[in-house]
Formats: sequence, C-alpha cells, structure tokens
Amino acid sequence: MVSGTGRRVFGGLVHALVLMAFSVLLAFPFYWMLITIFKRTNDLYNLQNNPFKFNEKPTLEHLQLLFHDTLYLRWVANTAFVGAIVVLITLVLAVPAAYALARLTGRWGERLGIAIFLTYLVPPTLLFIPLSRLVAILGLQDSLWSLIVVYPSFTVPFSIWLLMGFFKSIPRELEDAAMVDGLTRFGAFVKLVVPISVSGILTVVIFSFTLVTQEFVYALTFISSEAHQMVGVGVPIFLVRGDVYYWGSLMAACLITSLPIALLYNLFLDRFIAGFTVGAVK
Repeated sequence: MVSGTGRRVFGGLVHALVLMAFSVLLAFPFYWMLITIFKRTNDLYNLQNNPFKFNEKPTLEHLQLLFHDTLYLRWVANTAFVGAIVVLITLVLAVPAAYALARLTGRWGERLGIAIFLTYLVPPTLLFIPLSRLVAILGLQDSLWSLIVVYPSFTVPFSIWLLMGFFKSIPRELEDAAMVDGLTRFGAFVKLVVPISVSGILTVVIFSFTLVTQEFVYALTFISSEAHQMVGVGVPIFLVRGDVYYWGSLMAACLITSLPIALLYNLFLDRFIAGFTVGAVK
C-alpha cells in the first residue's frame, strides 16, 4: 500500500512533468521565431539543414530589412495610438453600461446584455462595406481616426458582456451599506464597485487592445498609405512580395509585437482568475 508521502511525491512529479511539457510546447513558437530571425536565408531554405539550430553563422540582415526598409516602428506607433484611444472609448462606454445592465431588475438586463453581445458576433466581412460608406461620409479615408471610429463597434459589446459578469458577482449589500454610510449611487459605484472590479476592467483593457492589434479586415479596407498602416496589416503586405516571403523579418516583427502582450497576460494572470469579490467582502 502506497503511503501518503509516496502519493504526494508521485503527484508532485506528475504535476512537474505536465507543467514542463506545456511550458516546452508554449515556448517552442517563440524559440522558432527567435532562431529564424538570425538565420541566414540559405540556412532557412536548405532542406538538408537542421531547422532547430544554426547551420551557418548568424546574421542581422533580417532585422536590418525590417527596421531600415520598412516603416515597422511607425506601424507599431500607429497600433499603440489607435489601441490606446479605442481602449479609453471602450472603458468610458462599457463600464457604466455593464453596471447598469447588471443592476437592472428583472430579466431585461440579461436579455439586453445578450442582445448587445450578439452584435459582437456579426462578422466584419458583412459590415466593412456599410462602414466604408460611413467612413467616406465622415471624410476619414486613409486616416487612423477611421479605425478609432469603427473599432469600438466590436470592442464595446464584448466588454459590456464581459463586465456584466464581474458586476453581477459583486453583492448588492456592499453598495447598500455604502449608501447607508452617506454615499450616493454614483459615489458607491466610483469608490466601491470600480476598485473591486479592477481585475475585470484590466481584463477588458488587455482583451480590447489585443482585438485591435489582431484586426485585419477594417485596417486593410480603410488604410491605404504605408505610413498609416497598422502593424497587423503592414507586416504581411510589405514583407510578402509576390511569392517571396521574408521569413526572418516576418518572424522578427511577430516576435517583437507579441512579446509585450504575452508578458502582460502572464503578469496579470493571477488577477484574471482570482476571487477578488471574496477579498472585497472580507
């Protein structure tokens, strides 16, 4: 019969092996991109070479192509600017709307929340033609402001639906107690509900920014000049020329762009899954 200590040791070993396996699988794409960045072109295309190591001397030519022959840094700045403005607009609209729907009595709050979320599920391929007409009427063609106007159409519904779950999990008794102590409904919302919901709001910020950086159809449709491109469109357009793929530069752009978002996800992972309302009640 296996003792309790033996079971704990075996369980810990299995846990470590599973964790190691997942870590290797998740880290492999980043390793692949990193090694591709510094491989020479002949090394990349020679099928006889080992793809997991350097068969020739490393080179910086792919980074030089990315930073000197394209406007990659400009694309990153455009993406960061649009993402920051869209996230701000999303928070201003989604936070009070989600709170109102979460506190709405009866079934109407839930029904309206579902209806709003269904608008997020409408594919961009059905909307980019009428939205193109709207952008033309506003005179925003080939402008980053066209994306700032359009992107909240899918970030706001998603954020409202997500925040409704966070607000519903906050006991009403906390707000009632705050109002008994002299706060108004708005004061209780600002001083009590919003601080408790920091995890949910932070989740909305990161998810909304990620949706903006990954969007392709609207950015491709509304932006035409190279200087105004978003990074998600500029990289594949200007680093894929006909049937020539600049794999080293493509991997460099993908790695540099994805690392900050990956670090943010890992840095705040515990806050996403923590039972923050339990701490509030205590």
